[in-house]
Amino acid sequence: MPLDRLVLILICVAVAAGVTVWLGVFLAAMVTLPFPAMLLLVPVALVAWVLWRVIAERLNNREDDHYDQIEK
Repeated sequence: MPLDRLVLILICVAVAAGVTVWLGVFLAAMVTLPFPAMLLLVPVALVAWVLWRVIAERLNNREDDHYDQIEK
């Protein structure tokens, strides 16, 4: 496995753990303050969509995969 893919996986796992904790706190706060918390869903969804597109582009980019096939 190439080093850059391993680093990408580790970063994704760390971000996912952080997002899980943050969403737990967010949902707990939404119980007490429903309307202001609902306003935060739009930026959260936008950030999640951008991260999804960046990771998908990184994994599907054939130009980056070209260098994985070169013998070292």
